[in-house]
Amino acid sequence: MKKKDIEYFKEFLNDRLQELLSHADNTVSGMTAPKENFPDPTDRASLESDRNFMLRIRDRENKLIKKIKKALDRIENGTFGICEKCGEDISVKRLKARPVTTHCIDCKTKEEALEKALGL
Repeated sequence: MKKKDIEYFKEFLNDRLQELLSHADNTVSGMTAPKENFPDPTDRASLESDRNFMLRIRDRENKLIKKIKKALDRIENGTFGICEKCGEDISVKRLKARPVTTHCIDCKTKEEALEKALGL
């Protein structure tokens, strides 16, 4: 992979990481704010539903943060863009679509087909 491509992905991943971390900080500060008193149980249920939804989103973002950190580690150790399964280069087009990927499209397609066949 070209050096300019590596720099692009490093900058992109760092920007995305900072964005996700700021969302996490906002969620924590929002959750620790004083609780409002709702006389209507429906309003309270709506608030709780919204909070649960937000926590599910943040959980998914937390998993993405871990993947981004691993991708940045791969950039540092020179293995970014190399398929963990077959050792071939992962196309830049695929990396632009999913920069945290660890498999080339062929290996990922085979893995998904196997999971589907096994009912996973």
